[in-house]
Amino acid sequence: MSWFVLYTSARAEKRVADRLRDVGVDVYLPLHKSKRKWSDRVKEVEMPLFNSYVFVRLPEHKLRDLLQVYGVSRILFYLGRPAVVRDVEIDAIKEFLTIAENREIISAGDRVQILGGVMENKKGEVLKVEDKLVTLYLEELGAKIYVSLSHVNKI
Repeated sequence: MSWFVLYTSARAEKRVADRLRDVGVDVYLPLHKSKRKWSDRVKEVEMPLFNSYVFVRLPEHKLRDLLQVYGVSRILFYLGRPAVVRDVEIDAIKEFLTIAENREIISAGDRVQILGGVMENKKGEVLKVEDKLVTLYLEELGAKIYVSLSHVNKI
């Protein structure tokens, strides 16, 4: 089974993803948090990373059946065939969102826990955040180390 891309009606991505899940389709809708301002308040909402697109994993011969789902406009094609998205590309999107989410949350002075590797479960203080790396000070070792942003969690 491969990942394919469906084009949806405007602002219907979440509803389409729910409808597709209801009929048993494996769906991936990458969402990111964004602050939206109204006249009376500011609220953090989850927005689709790609407007009007949802990713589905199923056999290619069942793809046309999804056009019957309300809100699905069309199947994305490339060179006359349904566009295939490799698993590694889906994983890259997921990793990007994880890093982006953590980057917004983690800043200098925060206490974090390391999630993997030799220093797993060690706790430290963030000294600096840059690109995909976090500089941590580990009190119990009295050392400064560099850790991938995706491998730390704020405590």
